[in-house]
Amino acid sequence: MSASISGPVGRIARVRAMMEERGYDAVVVRDEANLRWLTGAEGVFDFTGELPHAAFITLDDTYLHTDSRYFNTFEEHLPEGSTWKLDMRVIDIFRWVAERARDSRCRVVAIEDTTELSFYTGLVRSLEDVSIVCSLPQLHGDLRRMRAVKDAEEVELMKKAQAITDAAFQHMLGFIRPGLTEKQLRIELENFMYEHGADGLAFGSIVAAGPNAANPHAIPSDRVVEKGEFVLMDYGARYRDYNSDMTRTVSVGEPSSKMREIYDIVRHTHEECAKAVYAGIDGNEIHELSRKLIGEAGYGAYYGHGLGHGVGIDIHELPNFGRTHNTVAEGSVVTIEPGIYLPGEFGVRLEDYGIVTDKGFEPFTQSPHELQIIDC
Repeated sequence: MSASISGPVGRIARVRAMMEERGYDAVVVRDEANLRWLTGAEGVFDFTGELPHAAFITLDDTYLHTDSRYFNTFEEHLPEGSTWKLDMRVIDIFRWVAERARDSRCRVVAIEDTTELSFYTGLVRSLEDVSIVCSLPQLHGDLRRMRAVKDAEEVELMKKAQAITDAAFQHMLGFIRPGLTEKQLRIELENFMYEHGADGLAFGSIVAAGPNAANPHAIPSDRVVEKGEFVLMDYGARYRDYNSDMTRTVSVGEPSSKMREIYDIVRHTHEECAKAVYAGIDGNEIHELSRKLIGEAGYGAYYGHGLGHGVGIDIHELPNFGRTHNTVAEGSVVTIEPGIYLPGEFGVRLEDYGIVTDKGFEPFTQSPHELQIIDC
């Protein structure tokens, strides 16, 4: 089933094509990102890991169990024409799945490989209780791999999330100044995104200045920004459950020659890697290119993380530009984010995200790559 068919209808058709190929009678889904993708219901999931919902998909029907906290919201937020049959009976979720398997006369019911052990053992017991024999093969990330290829509807939502993120960067260029703390910058950055259309944050924003920027996942502190320092901002907006992801490093006042040198190496690495991306390439190959370029510049020991990752409903999705081998399919939305981190001095990271097409990498990010210098 082509990924060009947008929305839940096309996504469920892709799942059913897999079911027919493998001989599955049904698929059970509980992961909230997978459920958001399959149902198209916006603003229902809180992605806290509670897992209060379950979907039971057969070749003919789509059933969804939830509870009274979410039932009305699902009814309001499922797309028009949705075929999902809602149920909020007070029942153990594994018992509900067993009854669906019995009533649908299923004998092979696939479950997610992330399924909790307590759910699995409860399901096995419930299948015995309703007197049916049913095998429970694991999906082994199949839905995550499907989600890696975005359809047109998803791409538009992610472009909107990035537009909010780009606007926030432009705002911060006029806000950053010596004397403000990292926490104050983070509050301003996140408030701007909320005030300009974000429904939430892609993740807790990283704002790090001076030596703190040498920590790739620094937590904003009460440290005051000083003139002559880099400020690194890694952040993103969430829009209708889809995320953006961007990093920019700016200089507060004129940078030193070493700061410019490192920034230029990171920028060159980013742009060369972006040019090398194409549909079908191994993500490990692009990661190794980034390591080669930074290593040849003499700073390989100061770049330890992966070059990038997929983005969508989750902030970290497939595919990856890292140490593992995986194919970067056409339609994947990925980040490219090389960095150099000098302990006790400063760090630099430059990150865009965008889509992989048959022509290469097309960034959604519109913020400039040129080093931005804050006048002060």
